[in-house]
Amino acid sequence: MKRFTLMACAGLLAAALATPSNAADLPRKAPVFVAPFSWSGFYVGINGGYGWGTSDWSSAVTTDSVKPKGAIVGGTLGYNLQTGNWVWGIEGDFDYSAIDGTNIGTGICAGAVGCETKNTWLATLRGRVGYAWDRWLVYGTGGAAFADVRMTRNSGLSETDTQTGWTLGGGLEWAFAGAWSAKLEYLYVDLGDATCDASTCGISPSVSEKLNLVRAGVNYRF
Repeated sequence: MKRFTLMACAGLLAAALATPSNAADLPRKAPVFVAPFSWSGFYVGINGGYGWGTSDWSSAVTTDSVKPKGAIVGGTLGYNLQTGNWVWGIEGDFDYSAIDGTNIGTGICAGAVGCETKNTWLATLRGRVGYAWDRWLVYGTGGAAFADVRMTRNSGLSETDTQTGWTLGGGLEWAFAGAWSAKLEYLYVDLGDATCDASTCGISPSVSEKLNLVRAGVNYRF
């Protein structure tokens, strides 16, 4: 009996010593690699928001101002390249604009109609430089701005000029689901000075327009 007990204990000891060795021979699963999030690539999107500002009408003898405001909505196309935490990009957009303002004032804007400044479209082409914390991106942006400026004064006749100006601003973007991201941005836009012909406006005033734009948008990256 003692001999059997000793043999059983020896067998159990041998099995215990062999188990770690056998376990070491089992195949091990490789760790799952999760690629870091990247903002690089082309993207398209939609945007919408609100604009307001000042349009100054001035001639050689008198001046007045209009306060245009209204909604904007349109599309966006862009490209980002990420190096480390820095994100470099170019972005263009084209928006339908309902920004409009009328002033029946004094001087150049006196009369039954007064002065009206209106935009029916507005576009920008800008560079972007941002700093990313994973799925959050804060950025500055600046470049060229384009818009039609429709000028109406007293006679009721209108003249429309296509203006080229500049824009500066910044924003915050958040990648919330796969290739989708949402953004909120502010742009200051200076469209320079347009000129209304004397045949349309009675005199030949210079019409400036400076706008503040606040927009929200959703982008999809390829």
